[in-house]
Amino acid sequence: MSKVELKTVNLVNGETLGYREREGGEKVILLIHGNMTSSKHWDLLLENMDESYKLYAVDMRGFGLSSYVNRVSSIKNFSDDIKLFVDELGLDDFAIMGWSTGGAVGMQFVADYPGYCNKLILLASASTRGYPFFGTDEAGQLDPTKRLKTIEDIEGDLARTIPIQQAYDTKNKEYLQAVWNALIYRDNRPSEERYNQYVDDMMTQRNLKDVYYSLNTFNISEESNGLVEGNGLVKNIMIPVLVLRGNQDLVITEGMAREILHDLEEVATYRELTGCGHSPLVDDLNQLMVACFEFLEQKELSQ
Repeated sequence: MSKVELKTVNLVNGETLGYREREGGEKVILLIHGNMTSSKHWDLLLENMDESYKLYAVDMRGFGLSSYVNRVSSIKNFSDDIKLFVDELGLDDFAIMGWSTGGAVGMQFVADYPGYCNKLILLASASTRGYPFFGTDEAGQLDPTKRLKTIEDIEGDLARTIPIQQAYDTKNKEYLQAVWNALIYRDNRPSEERYNQYVDDMMTQRNLKDVYYSLNTFNISEESNGLVEGNGLVKNIMIPVLVLRGNQDLVITEGMAREILHDLEEVATYRELTGCGHSPLVDDLNQLMVACFEFLEQKELSQ
């Protein structure tokens, strides 16, 4: 098994980012995690991905070992941190694999900073048009006619923000694990030891409401997402993109994946991961690695 080192790096904006570096060959992949996670949740991939790849898994601001000196208010805040991160490490020719919220961060980075990333993998990613947050009706069910708008709306969200934040504050591991069992994993679960580590890691998050607000207002498409108009930056993404979604994903809908494919047009390729939910890393790691390997090696094989 290749060696994985846990490190930190200081950014010029005053933040410190933690990251995991796995030794490997000359081909570099930057892994960007999603909400309620950190670089810790890439551990199965770090342990099993082909050793011809060198892997960097970063903790975004407010997650894991990273600092949270300045609050984020947009996905761009996260992607700008990634730009400072890769500059500090001297990385300038790499693939990005972004999971869930990390997919949005990866798209924003590629749109803003051409020439760094050579291929982009979107794993169960938020849409090019963000991830909508809705209020609840009198029965406590999500009401798609009540789109949350402000950070205050997000802070008062009874469906997501308040219960998850309370679980963090009270260290209610059982509740957090129940949420993941219901929404994230499908047929498989991590080992008991690994699952305990994941839940402990979840509670390091210090930016829950800010991430929700950033997802709700993210839109790099050329269309309105029902809350904000798109800024059209999606047109700046001109590298090959692989869109991966588990056919049993309860977090990212099929419609969100279709939005990504529509907005990215010819640069995007779609691949469904059968039997997988929102975490193919646990549901079917081998299927995920095969899909990634075939995409990443496609150019070399065609030469």
